[in-house]
Amino acid sequence: MQSPSPVTIARHAFDTGATPAEVYATLARRTREPAGSARAVCLALGIPADETSRRIDDCFDALLANARPGGEADTGELLEALGVFDVPKSLDAHDLAVVDQFLAAIDALGGIRAGHQHGLTRWFVTGNLTAAFLSLAATQPRPGTGDPAHYWTALITAGELLAARTPPDPRIKPALERCRERAAQSARP
Repeated sequence: MQSPSPVTIARHAFDTGATPAEVYATLARRTREPAGSARAVCLALGIPADETSRRIDDCFDALLANARPGGEADTGELLEALGVFDVPKSLDAHDLAVVDQFLAAIDALGGIRAGHQHGLTRWFVTGNLTAAFLSLAATQPRPGTGDPAHYWTALITAGELLAARTPPDPRIKPALERCRERAAQSARP
C-alpha cells in the first residue's frame, strides 16, 4: 500500500483544524524536505501551482535552503507571517473600488513603513478589506510629505463603500466616523 502524498496529509491536517504553520512543521519534520513541505501546504490550501512555485522561490534562499532540524515550527510561523500560505480571494468590482481608494490613500500618506505595506498587501490578496481599512484609519499622513485632505477623503470613500456591504462589519462605522473627524480637523487652518 502506497503512503499518502504530502498534499493529502496536509489536507487531512487542515480538516482537523491545524494552521498552515503547524501543517508545515509536521510535514517538514516527517519528510526533511522544507521546500516540498511548503509546496504541499500551499497546494493543499488550493493556491495555484504557478503561484505556489513563485512563493517558494521567493523565500527559498532565506528560509528553506538551509533549514535547521528542530526549527520547523519557527520556519512555519515565518512562512505564514510572510504570506506564503495566504489564500488569494477573487475581488469583485465593489472590492476593487475599495482597494482603489486604499491605493489613493496610500499615495496621499506621504510614505509607508515596509511592514505596514506588507500587511496591507496581504489583506488585499486575502480580501480582508476591513482589516486594511481599520489599519489605514488608525494611521496619520506624514507631516510635510503627506496630503491629509486626500488621505482622509479616500479613506472616507473606502469606508462608505465597506459600510454599504450587507451586513456591514460593526467596526467600520466608528472608524469611518474617526476618519470624518480627522478630515474635518485637517481642513481647519
